[in-house]
Amino acid sequence: MCRGFAWHGVDGAMSFLEKIKACNTWNPQDFLPFLLDGERIGSLRAPAAEQLRRWPDRFQCADDGVRWVGAPADFAGRTAVLSEVVQRLAEEGGVSHLHGELYPVTANRREQACCLIDRAAAPFFGMRAFGQHLNGFVRTPRGIEMWIGRRSANRRLYPRCLDHLVAGGLPHGLTLAENLRKECAEEAGMSAELADRAVPVGAVTYCRDSERGLKPDVMYCYDLELPEEFEPRCTDGEVETFYRMPVEEVRELVRDTGEFKLNCNLVIIDFLIRHGLIPQNDPEYLAILRGLRADLP
Repeated sequence: MCRGFAWHGVDGAMSFLEKIKACNTWNPQDFLPFLLDGERIGSLRAPAAEQLRRWPDRFQCADDGVRWVGAPADFAGRTAVLSEVVQRLAEEGGVSHLHGELYPVTANRREQACCLIDRAAAPFFGMRAFGQHLNGFVRTPRGIEMWIGRRSANRRLYPRCLDHLVAGGLPHGLTLAENLRKECAEEAGMSAELADRAVPVGAVTYCRDSERGLKPDVMYCYDLELPEEFEPRCTDGEVETFYRMPVEEVRELVRDTGEFKLNCNLVIIDFLIRHGLIPQNDPEYLAILRGLRADLP
């Protein structure tokens, strides 16, 4: 849906809970666990599992799951094997492209990674991915206003959708603070000093069956109160324009339209909850709270 910014009315489900459900559409029965040493590190569709049968010395495919057998004992060795497989899958179209950014492969926290995988290939294997989303806002005499970005038309995913002021994936080898500074500089022209004022406010999780595979994702969330004179400036070409909107307008866009990149809805809903902009007497209030922290496989 994401189009030029000219919103003229209701466009979607008129429900915050429906936006949460849209990020949590998957049927566990459609996926096989991908196991390393008995631990689930991913989830594969049946056709994806079939593609791995060409490496019988590496992957043991059965009705109850796919086991990575004979994996090297060391981090670098496992990464090399997975890289070779991913490269072949990309050459043959099983994986749409390679991103060139490495993500940790983990059954739990990113610090407990067993190896690395190209960011674009993580959904094929249904591997957990991590990102950071920052709510940039200004307090004015009129109330809270939020800075919102419009994704560039050349983005591979969600072109021209509305997005956070700053949001991005969390690659291996960078701390949370380091990556947030990098993303703030690239996407909003923000100084490290200003980026460091961002307040960590928790995390949102979701699990969605997408065209590329399963996305069991963790998004670390931040609030950053910005000075009145701040003007964002994109330096990496990923954002085509910015808007500063009353938070009530942002709330209506999230609830009533499909303008925002899908997972941004969750982080903004979390912001609205924490700032009292979704009332506690909303009949879906408790379901919304539970839905923002989905269990991941």
